[in-house]
Amino acid sequence: IPLAESLKMESPEVQCTCNVTIEYLNQAGQATKRKVIRNATLLLGRNELRDILLRVDDGKLFQNFVLREIQLFTRFIRDGKSCIKIVPDNVQILISNCPPDKLQVLVKTLAIKYGADKKSSKQASDRTRLLSVLPKTFDNISPVQLHDVKRANELRMLQNVHTPVSTKAPKNRMGNACPGRQVKRPRTTSSENCPVTGLKPAKKAILSMPVQRKLSKEQSHVLRTVLCGKNVFFTGSAGTGKSFLLKRIVGALPPKSTYTTASTGVAACHIGGTTLHSFAGIGSGKAPMQQCVELAQRPGVLQHWQNCKHLIIDEISMVNGEFFDKLEAVARIVRKSIEPFGGIQLIVCGDFLQLPPVIRTNEKKTFCFQAKSWRKCIHLNIELTEVRRQTDKAFIAILQAIRIGRCTEEVAAQLIKTASHKIDQDGILATRLCTHKDDVELTNERRLQHLPGKVHTFNASDSDPMLVQTLNAQCPAGQTLELKKGAQVMLTKNLDVQRGMVNGARGVVLGFESENKALPQVRFLCGVTETIKPERWTIKASSGIYLTRQQLPLRLAWAISIHKSQGMSLDCVEISLARVFESGQAYVALSRARSLEGLRVMDFDPKVVRANPDVLQFYSRMKRERLFMQSSLDDYIEI
Repeated sequence: IPLAESLKMESPEVQCTCNVTIEYLNQAGQATKRKVIRNATLLLGRNELRDILLRVDDGKLFQNFVLREIQLFTRFIRDGKSCIKIVPDNVQILISNCPPDKLQVLVKTLAIKYGADKKSSKQASDRTRLLSVLPKTFDNISPVQLHDVKRANELRMLQNVHTPVSTKAPKNRMGNACPGRQVKRPRTTSSENCPVTGLKPAKKAILSMPVQRKLSKEQSHVLRTVLCGKNVFFTGSAGTGKSFLLKRIVGALPPKSTYTTASTGVAACHIGGTTLHSFAGIGSGKAPMQQCVELAQRPGVLQHWQNCKHLIIDEISMVNGEFFDKLEAVARIVRKSIEPFGGIQLIVCGDFLQLPPVIRTNEKKTFCFQAKSWRKCIHLNIELTEVRRQTDKAFIAILQAIRIGRCTEEVAAQLIKTASHKIDQDGILATRLCTHKDDVELTNERRLQHLPGKVHTFNASDSDPMLVQTLNAQCPAGQTLELKKGAQVMLTKNLDVQRGMVNGARGVVLGFESENKALPQVRFLCGVTETIKPERWTIKASSGIYLTRQQLPLRLAWAISIHKSQGMSLDCVEISLARVFESGQAYVALSRARSLEGLRVMDFDPKVVRANPDVLQFYSRMKRERLFMQSSLDDYIEI
């Protein structure tokens, strides 16, 4: 994407809707007056003297604040929170419950424009301001240009210039630093979300507008539908950008009333949420209805149900239909509403042709679309069709056939042929996908033991050691990681997408830096050699509190289970499908590969390729309804 294109915003106006608290401070930093505005509109502009203005509009009256000398607090920007302190006026504007993507654009635009203005010599003097007779104006601030970014970064490189951007918490009305408050989304402190600089010279330009990959037409349609308040189920084959779109939806909704969940802990961690069972608070849902309602009415759980306006559920294919029906009934009762799901907007995502619900031996398996409440809860079913993970059309065609349970002689021949692929490169071996967890652990332990040299052990730093089991279940980073020189590893977190350092990227340990806590040096298949440092994950426990784990974003990669591989894109993968036991399992495994050249399938048998007939019927009905709607719309346009 050209840099000039990445600087363009969807709207020429830099604005967002959120909750605002305006605090007027005394000399000691204590709030003497506070004004709270719900659903305020923030808008950036300029006055007649070209000063940057922040307009706070409550729908009836507005107030303009001149931003000539400010401090920005951005630590919790991904939680929809920020603070702008106007230094000369001793006023601070606390922003909360703001859609994170909108807030990020507003704050970064303000930081760049503010920095560029400080560099400029065109600012009006105090005398000019006092004597000015120009009429009061408010012009929407212009979109960020390349020269604005350049000027702002030049200013930040100067050693003696104070930066307006800070991660320190603003002070509360008692003059004390505000502690981290409980939030609905996990806090992050990545460089993208929290642009920080000190008083030392910067080595490189650190101010830039957030670069977001453009949504496809299908994805844009889903986002618009969600923002219109509709209950949506969107699906698609592996690699169509479901997770990417889901994160954009999360970033476009107000955090305070949005709860992000998934059917499994690992999937929940990937999207910064919690498990659906933790949110619901009714256990497995097998208990009688009255008991489930009582569980949902416990103090901490009831607050979630009452505050929730938008409920996001990822990996819906693994949620049992009976559990979905129980949730819908509980929602109506605890929210005292006769509307479907108690009036909560549902944003549901997943692919029913992938992994099905996990059930016990004697239990009946039902998909969510077979639930009695599904059709009255979901207003619109949308299927994404543009595959982005793979670019080889021949490989995409093979995967699409496998997805619907078709394995022709040609498809089988091509997959059998991959058994002879030489996909090991530069000491980086193929990762074997296994159907069973025990096979994965045994393979990784044996291969690590056979390597010569010293074992380096890395222990995670957890915020609450008493809840280690919860962290182990939801966090992709293990409590303990053992590595040796030559160990096969993969990344478990996106570190640098531009350079290919993404979740699932394969590498090999070259050695350890003895000077820096023996951190591993890893050469990745994408060509990057990097010293891997600890990263932080934040997950939400069932009690509603946030837990953090700091650990190296690596895992041993001689083998990985098919369940754990969901959401990953693997560079070189070896698959054994002999023990496939579920419909869709073979498709999930094969679709992890980026290309046919990076895939090696051992002991392939066409019999393992199967799709659930009920799911096929559901998708066939979806397709017919979509074609009918399209033809009806075409007829209406012609008339």
